[in-house]
Amino acid sequence: MARPPKLPRVDAEERFLARVAWAYYTEGLTQERVAEKLGTTRLRVNRALAEARRIGLVRINFNTAFSACFELEEALCARFGLAKAYIAPSPEDPRDVQMIVGAALGHVLSEVLADPAIRLLGMSWGNTLNIATRFVAAIERPDIEVISVMGGLTKGSDLNSFEITTRLADLLGAQHSYFPAPLYAGSRESRDTIMQLDVFREVLDKIRRVDALAMAAGDISLRSLLMSDGLPSDTSLEELRACGAVGDVLGTVLDAEGRPIAHPINDRVIGIGLPDLEAIPNVILAAGGSHKVPILRAVLGLGLIDTFVSDEASARAILGAGPGGG
Repeated sequence: MARPPKLPRVDAEERFLARVAWAYYTEGLTQERVAEKLGTTRLRVNRALAEARRIGLVRINFNTAFSACFELEEALCARFGLAKAYIAPSPEDPRDVQMIVGAALGHVLSEVLADPAIRLLGMSWGNTLNIATRFVAAIERPDIEVISVMGGLTKGSDLNSFEITTRLADLLGAQHSYFPAPLYAGSRESRDTIMQLDVFREVLDKIRRVDALAMAAGDISLRSLLMSDGLPSDTSLEELRACGAVGDVLGTVLDAEGRPIAHPINDRVIGIGLPDLEAIPNVILAAGGSHKVPILRAVLGLGLIDTFVSDEASARAILGAGPGGG
C-alpha cells in the first residue's frame, strides 16, 4: 500500500481566511473589492473576517491611550445601565482632572446640540460646566433654548448658572432663560411659598421638559463651589458629614447610597429634585477626581443618569478597580 508523501499540508480554509484578512486589513480594500478580487461573495468575505478574528488569525491592537477608556466605558454602561459613557485619559497632574473632564463634556455637548431634536437644554453650574463651554463647537442653533436648572449663588462668580447659560447661548446664537432664585431658601416654609409662585412654577415646569440636562456633582469639602460659596450661613460641612453626606447633585445632599441625608438643607432646595430626572431623556453627569468617587458612585447607582463623562482614574475607582474604589 502506497504511503502518503511527507509533504506539508495546506489548510485551504485557513489560507482563504488569511487572503481575505490580508486584502482587507493590509491592502485596505473594501469587502466588496475583496470579494471581486478573490472571486467570491461579499457575505463569505464578511464571515471570513469574523472567523479570522475569532480564531486569533487576526488580532487587532489599539496603540492609543483611549483603548483602556473604551473598556471602562463598556463596563460603566453595563454596571449602571448608562446609554453612553465618555471617559478621557487621566492627566499626569491630578489638578488637571477638571479641565480634562470639562473638555470631554464640551465634546459630548457638541454632539448633543448637533441633534435637531434637541430644542431645550438644561445646564447646572460649576467649574466643569464652565470649562465645557470653551470646548463646545460653535454652531447656529437659534431654535434652541438654554435654561439654567439651579438657583444661583449669592456671591458673584463666572461659574454661576447665569453666566454659564448666557455664554453657551451666545455661542449657539440661541435663546436662554434663568432660574431667578437662590439655591436654598431660609426655611422649608419659605421654600414651599416660593415654589408655589406662578413665575417659579412655570420655570420648574420648563426645566422638567428639557430634552437634555448637563450637571456636575460636588463632594463635601471646600473644593466644591457649593460648599465654599453656596451653603446657607447656618449650615456647616461638619453637620453634613455627621449625617453621612458624601456630596451633592443639583443642591440635594446625598449619602453613599444616593439617599438625601436627613438634614434640613434638603428641605430648603429651590429647584427640581432627583425624581424629576427620571423623565428627562438624556441626563448628563460630568465630574472626576478621587475626592468625588463616593458621590459619583452614589448618583450612578440610582439609575437616573443616561450619559456619564469622567476620566480614566475616576472611572476605575468608581468600578472598584483603583484608589477610592474599595
